Amino acid sequence: MGIATVSELKQSVSGKRTFRPSLSTRHTIDWPLSDVSSDLTVEVGTSSFALHKFPLVSRSGKIRKLISEAKDTKATRINLQGIPGGAEAFELSAKFCYGVNIEITLSNVAMIRCAAHYLQMTEEFAEKNLATQAESYLRETVISNILNSITVLQRCEMLLPVAEEINLISRIITAISSNVCKEQLTSGLSRLETNLASKSSTIDRELASDWWGKSLAVLNLDFFQRVLSTMKSKGLKQDTISRILINYAHNSLQSLIVRDMQSWKCSFSDEENQKKQRVIVETIVGLLPTQSRKSPVPIAFLSGLLKTAVMVSASSICKADLERRIGFQLDQAILEDILIPANPQNNGHQTLYDTDTVSRIFSVFLNLDEEDDEGAQLREERDVCYEYDSPRSPKQSVIIKASKLMDSYLAEIALDSNLLPSKFIALAELLPDHARVVNDGLYRAVDIFLKVHPNIKESERYRLCKTIDCQKLSQEACSHAAQNERLPVQMAVQVLYFEQIRLRNAMNGSHDQFFFGSANGQYPQRSSSGVGSGAISPRDNYASVRRENRELKLEVARMRMRLTDLEKDHVSMKQELVRANPANKILRSLTKKLGKLNALFRMRDVKPLNAKATSEARLLFQRRRRHSIS
Repeated sequence: MGIATVSELKQSVSGKRTFRPSLSTRHTIDWPLSDVSSDLTVEVGTSSFALHKFPLVSRSGKIRKLISEAKDTKATRINLQGIPGGAEAFELSAKFCYGVNIEITLSNVAMIRCAAHYLQMTEEFAEKNLATQAESYLRETVISNILNSITVLQRCEMLLPVAEEINLISRIITAISSNVCKEQLTSGLSRLETNLASKSSTIDRELASDWWGKSLAVLNLDFFQRVLSTMKSKGLKQDTISRILINYAHNSLQSLIVRDMQSWKCSFSDEENQKKQRVIVETIVGLLPTQSRKSPVPIAFLSGLLKTAVMVSASSICKADLERRIGFQLDQAILEDILIPANPQNNGHQTLYDTDTVSRIFSVFLNLDEEDDEGAQLREERDVCYEYDSPRSPKQSVIIKASKLMDSYLAEIALDSNLLPSKFIALAELLPDHARVVNDGLYRAVDIFLKVHPNIKESERYRLCKTIDCQKLSQEACSHAAQNERLPVQMAVQVLYFEQIRLRNAMNGSHDQFFFGSANGQYPQRSSSGVGSGAISPRDNYASVRRENRELKLEVARMRMRLTDLEKDHVSMKQELVRANPANKILRSLTKKLGKLNALFRMRDVKPLNAKATSEARLLFQRRRRHSIS
């Protein structure tokens, strides 16, 4: 049987007669071919197609070559196992060869284009061939639209390596990046034109402009990485990149949405899944924007990535990058952000949390480079209004926030019975002394640790309690510490000693400093927490001022009472001067009354501040004595 002529094929198509494939054919063909007997069987995978040589050879260079190179000139069977898209792609191509009108859509355009390349259905063999039709659709419908490009790019995942050979993937990725950057520029110009609009509407427009970002989550990791890298190279904004990464991570990493720790650890039990998660985490970390203190990446997202990186045993470079980023933004962190579960595979002591990672994060925070441009600018602005280490300075307030976070973390990990005292002590000693305004949080954490670990060595117990500054404990904490049997005797004695000093100062009221210290511009500093002027938070400073005001009011009340007594003595002294004539009686009376005056201004418990103040006091007494005598 020879090759069917074109007229025979056209007659069969116009007559709507169908060709019935043999019973061995596994693929059902429901489109009209010819009533002429088949002279070529094409095998694609598990499917076989009984077709005719002429329409296929007229448009496909691949099939023409296979038939011409066959040893048997009457070859009736060829195999196309390597065609991208499989049987579906070949069926569409065969229909096109027979003149059947096929519909090119977003779901099949990539497959048709790759099949046309594989079958060599180009202009070289026929006009308006299948490759030309697919290219026309790509230019008109796909390349110019972001969402359509993402849809077609996703279809290319199953068409490798042919999609790479024809440069289809690179073209689509470049088109997506260019269109996104154009849209960013357009939205920026529109915001400039409508800068009088409200802030809320501006935020809505910014979020609306990122609608395409969620569509990128359907791509596999390799395509996603290539798209985002191209976007970054073309200047896409960092906050937009951050939102895209967060959305992709939430769709790819199940650990970011699991809250229960037990379920969270179970999600990494499968070794294959763990390996997949490791690759995703390392790729996302490599795509994060540049590190800075004002990073657009939320610290909660960074914390989730770090927790996943620890559990899947990611590379040390990946974990160090995340630790440094979190250290830059540690003042924005909450307790949950630094509660990083320990990896069971690398955890010899079976502790609950990875304290080494947290220690490195705080070390990064404490060792931030203060010579960078942002730090220099902050210091210039800060020096105008603040002293560098004053309680209200921005730097000091950030350190105080970090110290409160550390104390909360210590209280949480203290509940772990497997935690070594050396790990706990190392974290407690990590922050400098001026970081903690009040040591109540640290004392609470230490007390919890001693309660959970009653059998630790005395040396460790002593070193643990040595991290607490007893002078920075509040009155309530001191009262509790004085009765706490878990503390060493030395610390209890120290607490009682500083509490006694504090009570004595409160009882005495620093009477002499009220007169002579204030004359030199020196006022007594009182603080119930025992903290000096080195570091006082605004709230504690306000409380301290209120206490000083109450004490000053009591001091003024005492002075009024003494002044009233002096006035009564003065009146009685005048009466005695009038009644008594003898001079010796007058002198004795004056001596007695002046002795009372001298007792009022004499310094009993506190020494004079300096020689100048003493001389002024004596001069004051001498003047009053001369005035009284005269």
